[in-house]
Parts: sequence; C-alpha cells; structure tokens
Amino acid sequence: CMRTSSRHNCPRCPPRAAVASPPMTPRPDPAVFTVVLGRHDSVIHDVARVYANSLAYRQDLSQEITLQLWRAYPRYSPERPFSTWMYRIALNVAISFLRRHTHPVRQTLSLEENEIDVASEASEPDERVALLQQVIASLSPLDRGLLLLYLDDHSYRDIAAILGLTETNVATKLNRLKQHVREETLKLDRQQS
Repeated sequence: CMRTSSRHNCPRCPPRAAVASPPMTPRPDPAVFTVVLGRHDSVIHDVARVYANSLAYRQDLSQEITLQLWRAYPRYSPERPFSTWMYRIALNVAISFLRRHTHPVRQTLSLEENEIDVASEASEPDERVALLQQVIASLSPLDRGLLLLYLDDHSYRDIAAILGLTETNVATKLNRLKQHVREETLKLDRQQS
C-alpha cells in the first residue's frame, strides 16, 4: 500500500503516530527582564568599552548584547547567578562582534575618546591608565574577557564558568596575562620616556 493521503486508513498499515509539537517556552516578561538587566547594566558597558574602540561601535555592541540577552532570556536558569549568565553571553557577543568589525590592519584607539570612559571619575587622566588601555587593546579577545572579569573582582570559579574553562586554566592564564601586561606596560612606558 502506498500512503498518499493524511487520512489514510489501510488496515495493513500501522496507525500514524501523532506528531508531538515542541514544548512551548514561557514568554519572558519584559518588565522583569528590564529590572534585572538594569541591576547589571554595568556588565554591558564594561564589555562594550573593552571590545569596541569608538563610541559608535560601543553603542552598537551594547545594543547587540542587549538583544542577544533578550533572545536568550527564556533559557536562563535561576539556579545560576544572573551576572555569570549575562557575562557569558556578553563576552561571546563581543568576541563575535570584534571578529566581524576587525580589519586586517590593527586599529588604534583614540586616547581622548577612551579617557572619558576610564577616567571619568578622576579629575585628570592618568598616563598609566592610557598605557594599560593600549596593552588591553592589543590582547586577544579571550584575554580581554579574562582580564575584564578579573578586574571586576570575579572569583576564579565564576570566571571559569563564564568562559568555559577550568579554574586551574583560569589561574594559569591569569598569571601569564598579568606578567604579559606588566612587561608590555613597562615597554610602552620606556618608549614614551
């Protein structure tokens, strides 16, 4: 027998199994999302500042991170800290954004533009902050994320969960990264003196 109709009732053919539709995920509440996002909005700004080198790119990246957080929000599990989940998504979006917007020639950062973000609370910009910004801009995307999380006082366990690494790997990478940042900062300091 050949089934040609959806209403096929041949006694020799087994009945068709009912096709189960995928379970519906509950619609996220925009008001709850906005409140929770507002509590952690510094994560978006910090990630955007580290991964985008101009105000326009920072705004675009912030918007893209927020959009991806909204899209992923229905899958957020309250058993995990919201900030850990948020950092993981924000860093992944930022790394993808950086890949899409990086040209073969390394772009340099405008110190005047970045001074406002980093030294906004200080009355006069610190030269060491500018040197540190240069060094951070030269790091790989993963190392930027690692350093950002470390500077935001996250535990090695949190960093490992966000970046998908082991705690031992985080400790090793951070030690090497701190040494690299020290060396590069000293080298740039000597070059400017």
